[in-house]
Amino acid sequence: MIRSELDAAGIYDPRLRHAYRRCRQLNAAHGRTFFLATRLLAPDQRPPVHALYGFARYADDILDSLNPGLGKDIRAKRLQQLSDQFFAGGDHLGEPILAAVSHTARRYDIGAELFEDFLTSMRMDLTVSEYPNRDALNTYMRGSAEAIGLQVLPILGTVVPVAEAVPYAAALGRAFQLTNFFRDVDEDLARDRVYLPADELAADGVDRDLLMWCHRHRRTDNRVRNALAAQQGIIRSTYRFAADGIPMLAPRSRPCVATALTLYSEILDCVEDKDFEVFGQRATVGQARRLRVAGAGLIQAWRARSAASDVSEFESGAA
Repeated sequence: MIRSELDAAGIYDPRLRHAYRRCRQLNAAHGRTFFLATRLLAPDQRPPVHALYGFARYADDILDSLNPGLGKDIRAKRLQQLSDQFFAGGDHLGEPILAAVSHTARRYDIGAELFEDFLTSMRMDLTVSEYPNRDALNTYMRGSAEAIGLQVLPILGTVVPVAEAVPYAAALGRAFQLTNFFRDVDEDLARDRVYLPADELAADGVDRDLLMWCHRHRRTDNRVRNALAAQQGIIRSTYRFAADGIPMLAPRSRPCVATALTLYSEILDCVEDKDFEVFGQRATVGQARRLRVAGAGLIQAWRARSAASDVSEFESGAA
């Protein structure tokens, strides 16, 4: 399977193939819903998407998942080293993840500014632990979420001028990350971070102290429950806007994106079904439901690729 994907993508250099395999392994291990959705992409699209995920995961590991005893100064230094290596150019064949993402960026002409925006937001996580309002949070998400959506867009392809699809791709990246913030309030507090706008929480009488009380006691105060319900409404509206961009994508990419949107948005339902009890438990979409949605998407993906193949063969015969 992996070999056929790399062959379809025209990646034959053994060192590059190793690099892309490494990124795929990271995606499969850490991004279960996202990885499941990538199975609906055409084989040639999967390796570059895995490469982008691998790079994002690499940076995230520097911030959170390495030795917890590492101080912020060391993490900042390692993040800067990653940035310097990436922007120095070259093939990076000695660093598998950098090799794959650099190859993908060149091949799909993904702007360097999107990677700079991403790394800028990653640096913010070293010094910023809360956001006073929606504008401040959006500044962070411009690099941490929207940039990811825009990096993927050239791989997905569009049937409209790319500029028309940009706002919707950015919104989808933002919706995915807002969903994570909504679900992972408890985990983020353990890292001394709050990714919900402070002024919007305050409207329901919620502050950081109350969130920490909920974190310690593993229960959701009614004021926090009301605040989360309000956040849920904002995220749902973001998904509705992003969904309007799916018809702008290349037909073969639509089932993947629609499946990812459906599964991520249903995390909101799972949290609501648990009466917003996000402390001490993590809401997930059940495996059976994930497979049903993915199965339906897979059928749509096969049909789209088959239709595209028929058109291609017809055009070749006509020529």
